[in-house]
Amino acid sequence: MNQDLLKQAVAKAALAYVPEGEIIGVGTGSTANFFIDGLAGMRDRIKGAVASSEASAKRLEAQGIRLFDLNEVDSLSVYVDGADEVDASFAMIKGGGAALTREKIVASVAKRFVCIADGSKKVAVLGRFPLPVEVIPLARASVARQLEALGGRPVWREGVVTDNGNVILDVHGLEITDPVGLETTINHIVGVVTNGLFARRPADVLLLGTPEGVVTTVRYN
Repeated sequence: MNQDLLKQAVAKAALAYVPEGEIIGVGTGSTANFFIDGLAGMRDRIKGAVASSEASAKRLEAQGIRLFDLNEVDSLSVYVDGADEVDASFAMIKGGGAALTREKIVASVAKRFVCIADGSKKVAVLGRFPLPVEVIPLARASVARQLEALGGRPVWREGVVTDNGNVILDVHGLEITDPVGLETTINHIVGVVTNGLFARRPADVLLLGTPEGVVTTVRYN
């Protein structure tokens, strides 16, 4: 089945989690774009949105959805975003679109994180998708050496500059059996802004697009 159709299906399903009259958080990427397009149909029933990237902000504006700066908002009822990989604990790898830092910030203030993805993104162990790490440019080489010491193979995503003015190292060759521990360890490396593991704040609801339909799984604390 066409992946775009699967993404459209989960994006449509996520609209059911959008409360009327509130500000919501919106992620970045191809699946999130389908969600933004669907959100346009209920723009008069929500107060507005906080975007996790400049690209999503432009798309939301183009759909006539009011934008808010996160500094204007105390909390968000829901954050909807995709993932590059997600495991059974609802931990995710994100950042294929280089928006991981802002995504992580917006997700951190949301009461509920709804992850939307096609079924191929569900994995037994995270790490097949290279782990993005956002790094201060000055520290790129020193951070890369420390990521190598952790058993990874960091590759500079040349030509990519994040919305925050930083660079991305994609770490290949990892088998992530302790997502929370690795997220914490990498974030403690001097020069790292953040990494693409969303394990300390995982998804709450997972909507997976499959040829048989959207499969919904809820994480219980």
